[in-house]
Amino acid sequence: MSTPPAVIFTTAYDHYAVQAFELSAVDYLLKPIRLERLKTALFKVQALQQKQLIAIAPLSPKRSHLSINERGRILLIPIVDIIYLRAELKYITVRTAEKEYLLEESLNNLEQEFGTVFIRLHRNCLVANAYITGYEKRQTSHDAEGNVSTEKQWVALLKHIPDVIAVSRRQQHLIKQN
Repeated sequence: MSTPPAVIFTTAYDHYAVQAFELSAVDYLLKPIRLERLKTALFKVQALQQKQLIAIAPLSPKRSHLSINERGRILLIPIVDIIYLRAELKYITVRTAEKEYLLEESLNNLEQEFGTVFIRLHRNCLVANAYITGYEKRQTSHDAEGNVSTEKQWVALLKHIPDVIAVSRRQQHLIKQN
């Protein structure tokens, strides 16, 4: 879907204003242009673009599956079967109840695309809301980065698998929301 450009007419002649607005101009500025008036016109463009993005968001196609390359095959993993997505170096571990897969994609892009399905519990991990059964504070011997630690840390408990996902301090507010 192509988005037409936002047009602001600038001229010394006010009698073209009606024509400009008939052509869907965002604003019409008369010369000499004052800085405040220009800022107002640019703000209108920015607000219009935000409204357009919000309006078309439901129309944006979302994938129903992730394509995984595995030993010369392409496997289609349904998004609804994915329990979590964990970033490890340049790969994402895609965890289902049956198996783990490797995907070469950005965790941030996956979060933007599937932000309503997954929740970020840690900077390196997105967890499917549907698979979180609860949260528990546990004694941990290693933190998420592998450093030795003996403090208690919140973890997410998951359906169908024994794995637990550490909840970073920054994301602990999500525990209270859920």
